[in-house]
Amino acid sequence: MNAKKLLGLLLALAALVSLSACGTDDSLATVAPPTEDLEATVPAETVPDQVQLTDQNGRQVTVVPGSYSRVVCIGAGALRMYSYVGDVELLCGVEDIDNPTLAERPKMFDGVARPYLIANKDVFSALPSCGVGGPQAQAAEAEKILSCDPDIVISEYEDVDKANALQEQLGVPVITLTGANGVFSDDFRGSMELLGTVFAREDRAEALMDFVDGQATEIRSRTDGIADADKPGVYLCGLGNWGTTNHLMTNQSEPAFQIANVRNVVTDLGAPGPQPIEAEKFAALGESMDIMVIDAAAVKNIKPLYQQDSTMFDTCKAWRNGEVYLQMAYNAYYTNYEISLINTWFLAKTVYPELFADIDMTEKTNEVTQVFLGKPLADEIFACPASFGGYQKIDTATFFN
Repeated sequence: MNAKKLLGLLLALAALVSLSACGTDDSLATVAPPTEDLEATVPAETVPDQVQLTDQNGRQVTVVPGSYSRVVCIGAGALRMYSYVGDVELLCGVEDIDNPTLAERPKMFDGVARPYLIANKDVFSALPSCGVGGPQAQAAEAEKILSCDPDIVISEYEDVDKANALQEQLGVPVITLTGANGVFSDDFRGSMELLGTVFAREDRAEALMDFVDGQATEIRSRTDGIADADKPGVYLCGLGNWGTTNHLMTNQSEPAFQIANVRNVVTDLGAPGPQPIEAEKFAALGESMDIMVIDAAAVKNIKPLYQQDSTMFDTCKAWRNGEVYLQMAYNAYYTNYEISLINTWFLAKTVYPELFADIDMTEKTNEVTQVFLGKPLADEIFACPASFGGYQKIDTATFFN
């Protein structure tokens, strides 16, 4: 067949196809693949699955892991814990207490180190308000939260009914966290794992907890062989709430003592957790206090007491012998978990200096904050007014004068 005949045949075929497409048989013109066939062509991994999880309040909440792009954190400690695992660039609002650029905001923590705020202050400062926050504002502000248009809320408010009501009002999941028992506790681990699941950052949560576990294991390994007779008596004070703590606030079940194998001179308080003792009990324990460690949170309250009565520490052997030390404030708008871990290293180094002679507290602080928050923050933490220059032995003759 020559080229001219071949061209003619092709043109005829094309005309036939065009004619049939324009004909009266609608069955040909309207045929389309079934919808289920189209869905079958979409890879399963692109259709996120809903999962039901139990938050730290015991609430059953349905979420779509990894699908959230607008996050709000409310209540003491929620933003801090989110900052350890989540992406702060997903935040769409922040409490006033965590925005240092606002003239009107709760300011009771302005002088104390909050590493999560130091690390992310530029991000937080650019966000709209999702509520006031702070110890004097103990309720979620639904209207302000709604104005930020979040698709998920991370909360540290513990009331189950209020969390359920807020979730219904907002129309988005409300996930409650807790870490009341400190950086080595199961509840802190549970909160990190929960965040890892919700935001599809399980590897990040696991790496963080592996680091905490590794640090605890190393401290224990250095101190496990110490006989009870060789352990000095230690009194740790200044724990608890930022506004109320002083030298009488202590904790007989302080986790750092257990990790570092340290002997606590306080043993008979009954209940666990930070709690005050009477001045008479403090005086009676004085001769057993070989070492005193004061949390920086207590200095602002101890100083005026000491200036009124400079004999208040006379019964304390550690004070008389100059064995008084300052750790960083572990509690400021809830627990500074990275500080709590660093304080454990400081306690171990203070009590067993020969076993921890290789540990430099500035280097250790930078190591821990790098893992928790992605930045070395020692210089900025120690520069905060309520840090008094960082970890140190206190000059008892001048420090509180």
